[in-house]
Amino acid sequence: MSKPLTDHEKRKQISVRGIAGLGDVAEIKKSFNRHLHFTLVKDRNVATPRDYYFALAHTVRDHLVGRWIRTQQYYYEKDPKRIHYLSLEFYMGRTLQNTMINLGLQNACDEAIYQLGLDLEELEEIEEDAGLGNGGLGRLAACFLDSMASLGLAAYGYGIRYEFGIFNQKITKGWQVEEADDWLRYGNPWEKARPEYMLPVHFYGRVAHTPEGPKWVDTQVVLAMPYDTPVPGYKNNTVNTMRLWSAKAPNDFNLQEFNVGDYIQAVLDRNLAENISRVLYPNDNFFEGKELRLKQEYFVVAATLQDIIRRFKSSKFGCRDPVRTSFETFHEKVAIQLNDTHPALAIPELMRILVDIERLDWEKAWEITTKTCAYTNHTVLPEALERWPVHMFEKLLPRHLQIIYEINQRHLDRVAVLYPGDNDRLCRMSLIEEGDPKRINMAHLCVVGSHAVNGVARIHSDIVKTTVFKDFCDIEPEKFQNKTNGITPRRWLLLCNPGLADIIAEKIGEDFLTDLFQLKKLLDFVNDEMFIRDVAKVKQENKLKFAAYLESEYKVKINPESIFDIQVKRIHEYKRQLLNCLHVITLYNRIRKEPNKKFVPRTVMIGGKAAPGYHMAKIIIKLFTSVGEVVNHDPVVGDRLKVIFLENYRVSLAEKVIPAADLSEQISTAGTEASGTGNMKFMLNGALTIGTMDGANVEMAEEAGEENLFIFGMRVEDVEAMDKKGYNAREYYERLPELKQVMDQISTGFFSPKEPELFKDVVNMLMNHDRFKVFADYEAYISCQEKVNELYRNPKEWTKKVIRNIAASGKFSSDRTIAEYAREVWGVEPSDVKIPPPNEPLELHMYQPNTTA
Repeated sequence: MSKPLTDHEKRKQISVRGIAGLGDVAEIKKSFNRHLHFTLVKDRNVATPRDYYFALAHTVRDHLVGRWIRTQQYYYEKDPKRIHYLSLEFYMGRTLQNTMINLGLQNACDEAIYQLGLDLEELEEIEEDAGLGNGGLGRLAACFLDSMASLGLAAYGYGIRYEFGIFNQKITKGWQVEEADDWLRYGNPWEKARPEYMLPVHFYGRVAHTPEGPKWVDTQVVLAMPYDTPVPGYKNNTVNTMRLWSAKAPNDFNLQEFNVGDYIQAVLDRNLAENISRVLYPNDNFFEGKELRLKQEYFVVAATLQDIIRRFKSSKFGCRDPVRTSFETFHEKVAIQLNDTHPALAIPELMRILVDIERLDWEKAWEITTKTCAYTNHTVLPEALERWPVHMFEKLLPRHLQIIYEINQRHLDRVAVLYPGDNDRLCRMSLIEEGDPKRINMAHLCVVGSHAVNGVARIHSDIVKTTVFKDFCDIEPEKFQNKTNGITPRRWLLLCNPGLADIIAEKIGEDFLTDLFQLKKLLDFVNDEMFIRDVAKVKQENKLKFAAYLESEYKVKINPESIFDIQVKRIHEYKRQLLNCLHVITLYNRIRKEPNKKFVPRTVMIGGKAAPGYHMAKIIIKLFTSVGEVVNHDPVVGDRLKVIFLENYRVSLAEKVIPAADLSEQISTAGTEASGTGNMKFMLNGALTIGTMDGANVEMAEEAGEENLFIFGMRVEDVEAMDKKGYNAREYYERLPELKQVMDQISTGFFSPKEPELFKDVVNMLMNHDRFKVFADYEAYISCQEKVNELYRNPKEWTKKVIRNIAASGKFSSDRTIAEYAREVWGVEPSDVKIPPPNEPLELHMYQPNTTA
């Protein structure tokens, strides 16, 4: 009998990981040993695993640098239109494995490391996640960077280099406890500081009225230091740049004449300036109007616009002039995409530069600004919309406040001409909301100051046009678009699920990795016994691997034959983790009621972080962990039901859990989830979806056929009708005995015997003021879950549905999303030009990229 393959041998057999040429392997070993020596480890025996990780990271980075320099040289020569993606969040996760994959080096590195007596997966686990995002919005930005590079677009990601990213979540006695994420503690091998491009950013001060016009004077200066991270495209030798700004105090900070004598305090106060890039605000879909956050938003925008303008002026652009002096063509060479309203200040800041510094007249400056900027809306939840107090602007950004007032006056004058006498409409559409305090509506600023506004799934874009921005859409309907979100198949299939990627490649070739629509070809194999068996086998292997991980990390043993039922996302009332929790308790009660009945075994896993100040979200975590304590220790239940909270959900944990999932929970109240992208990751990795008709679920059902998802619950129209009629939770409580039993257990302390009152806030919310109508969908959800069990009893039919879902997931590649932005918003064409690698000459005349200038 042949002995089982080692993990290394299994990985070697996966062709989509690249060829391990002997020359490559030898070269990598040599480079690795050189870098190990540089880390001052003379004796291999005293090197730590972290030393080995850094040696490998630097080895792989060496392969990037030549391509990176060459790409930037190519852009300088060709002068294409450049795309600038502005985001306060880039949730990148780990970089090593993704870089090896995109450079086609993974198998060569694996073999080299193996020959050196090390294990590649163990080294990959040492890398810290770059957690510079909260959830969907930040991870979308990261997927977009990957796609922009893979599509050969001259693109830049601009954001903040937070010293502390999203907090690490510890669960202590069932409660979330936050710990600082000191991700830079050991250094970051993927970034390069660029002090030569350091730029000043101004705050506070006053506006002086001079003969030349208004001038912003007496400001405080903070320096923005750029750190560049390479972003490699998939096997096309393109390496773009993510530039993150770090705040530095200037050397004369607080040492002006008025501060003479307190030198020590002045130096200590440098921290005040440098705090700007200290920490990511940990809120998702919630606006917290803190001055430090407004400073962060202006900081990234001010540094980025100076950088964009410097690059625009010094571009070669096929002409002998040393610099561009005219801004006439600015919008033909520069696109700025605003990822939500967080970088909205780009609009008044660009106006300030064009009017106050470059001396353009207002009309010309406004035309350039609107043609350059475009805005992506990510939420319709009112508590998430940014509305900054005017008094804060007055103090921090006085000139920008004047500019916003001027933009608003001209905007309202235009509306008044179109709708004479309609004062209500003027109030609704104003950038300034009257009240105490007066506030600036940043979404309105973005809509007025952009040439394109998009939602992130069809249903969301429709809601945006008919509700939130209806008045604006009435005036300029052509401005509003949809761009359904997507995910990069490199990270979310090839990297995290190589077994599945490999069996797909065996059937349809490898081109699906850059053209995900090719997955449609898998429909030819829905009834292929061998393929059905292979898909099921890969899923089972992923489940076994994740079960082993859970056992080592959480000391829980789970049944790998059970349904892996998974809901991982930020904890928020609208995402309805509570509905999931009610189902778990219902299932528990049914098992206890009929202990001899044959139930389909389930392992229910919920993971996600709660914003530190969001009391209800934290109680939801405590409820779920408390239910787990009871269920997991009940001998009547055994391994038929297990309940696990996945601590510290993050990109690197998503890469482990998503390939192992059977059932993906996407159960937000219809009309609340803008798109979702986790839903797409699960679909691509062979999980079936139980979900409402919300966000991108609608398009997933359309692509795969509604019969291949488990769709339940109210549609948007039903929710609207219920809002008109009034939602009465007690009605459901009285009518549904199982729901009543569950709620009574929670409210009488069945899951918290030492503190019977512990969950009274949850009970009170669900019974009396639940904006998200959990009970209204309870019955439909429970019966839909019964259909899940029924299908799972028939593994072959289950796997056929899985294949149909994978085959239908092509639309949800971020390559498709970015190609649409490129053509319909930025006015450029994706390019399949492959820049020659650094060891070949760069003969520019041979390469004609399709990008329109």
